[in-house]
Amino acid sequence: MDKVRILWVDDEIDMLKPHILFLEQKGYHVDTTNNGAESLEMVAKHTYDIVFLDEQMPGLSGIETLEKMKDEYPGLPVVMITKSEEETIMEEAIGSKISDYLIKPVNPKQILLSLKKILDEKKLVSDKTTMQYQQEFSPLGMKISGDLDHNEWADVYKRLVRWELELEKSTDSGIKEILNMQKLEASKIFAKYIENNYVDWLSGKTNDRPILSHTLFKEKLFPKLNNERPLFLILIDNLRYDQWKVIQPSIEQSYRVVNDQIFYSILPTVTQYARNAMFSGLMPLEIQRKYPQFWTGEDEEGTKNQFEDKLMEEQLKRFGKNVKMSYTKVLNLGVGKKLVDSLPNLMGNNLNIIVYNFVDMLSHARTEMEIIRELADDEPAYRSLTVSWFEHSPLKDIIEYLGEKQADLIITTDHGSVRVNDPVKVLGDRNTNTNLRYKTGRALQFNPKEVFEVKNPNEIFLSKVNVSSSYIFCKRNDFFAYPNNYNYYVNYYKNTFQHGGISMEEMMIPYIELKPR
Repeated sequence: MDKVRILWVDDEIDMLKPHILFLEQKGYHVDTTNNGAESLEMVAKHTYDIVFLDEQMPGLSGIETLEKMKDEYPGLPVVMITKSEEETIMEEAIGSKISDYLIKPVNPKQILLSLKKILDEKKLVSDKTTMQYQQEFSPLGMKISGDLDHNEWADVYKRLVRWELELEKSTDSGIKEILNMQKLEASKIFAKYIENNYVDWLSGKTNDRPILSHTLFKEKLFPKLNNERPLFLILIDNLRYDQWKVIQPSIEQSYRVVNDQIFYSILPTVTQYARNAMFSGLMPLEIQRKYPQFWTGEDEEGTKNQFEDKLMEEQLKRFGKNVKMSYTKVLNLGVGKKLVDSLPNLMGNNLNIIVYNFVDMLSHARTEMEIIRELADDEPAYRSLTVSWFEHSPLKDIIEYLGEKQADLIITTDHGSVRVNDPVKVLGDRNTNTNLRYKTGRALQFNPKEVFEVKNPNEIFLSKVNVSSSYIFCKRNDFFAYPNNYNYYVNYYKNTFQHGGISMEEMMIPYIELKPR
């Protein structure tokens, strides 16, 4: 490997010979100059890995030299060295995007530490993260294979997400593959856990059940409605827990998280079922029976979620919550911008609900548009695209405004999505629904070992399209494919993000309570 090449700029460079000798003995190549103007010529002529720059120099000052360097070479790391501890000088240097800041007199070890921190940071972070995951691999594996309850599964999923995000910084592809294998094993065992417990959760045979879509608002939201400050609930459609974690740092500029919790989406993990359950406080079959005018069936034409505001009003009434509420659904950029302008009018309400429908559109667009597939080729890229959208969206403006106005905030979702890879063959008649992660209909043909089958949909509070209808759900990262035109179907949908079935990503989803800073 080539030596790291350093440029040291200081008007008293001759006095720094011991430092330079020390670095050369450590294997670094050091060029020197005593003025800013010459340093700019040297940077133009040679490729440097890092620059040490004196802040106080006659002629072109260190700050002026820094600005000119950054104009031409914005990625070049610069360490500012100064005698002054004045805050304004420090702020000016930091504002010019320096990599480090040292106060004279500096000793050789300080210089060496700065070099390693800047030039070796990525490798050091990668090595440390890899070592930490290796240490947790066995304990986490033992926990996954244990007899876990719903809270323990939520903890396991949080830990897996944490390592997934941490290991993005690692350059070790092998350790990432090990994590992926551990996550796949967890997905397999989690699916079995849901198969064994989901019906009991809904039948009342056990009190040890998680917060589910239809109980979420009763248990978590309604107790918050007595606060004097306005409360905003933002539901970002199809937001996975890992996507929440990558936008969290941006949101924390305006808010602090006081409760980072996971709840469980009902099945099927799609908007029609899960979100209607949230806003009604009822399971789908109960909605159909109690409010038939607000329910559009699986086999019926029309929008499946057009009465969420009405269902929410009815739920508030049932629980005796006499509050002033607004409901806004954001389906495109224009509506988002209009909502930003109308926020002052909402501050007098007790509860303001905003449904933001971008992430769901992103997952669908990734399936249907080649350019989005390329932009979000894998999980890290998919998360990165989520961050990029959020940073430039009206939603960020909304959250910043609410933070300034000291409004309380809840961020949640209706379900997540999973990246599918393995096709599962299914046969059904022409009335079978089109979702890739669950199917309902009569005379469905499939391998029972590959799916979670519910022969009597009423057991899980789902309606029957006809007397012999059943539901089947994909598990892990499977997706349904019809034998006709099988290869085309598989190639088109493989490696897309889908929802409707049983996976940690679809079912274990965020409910985040935040307070303004």
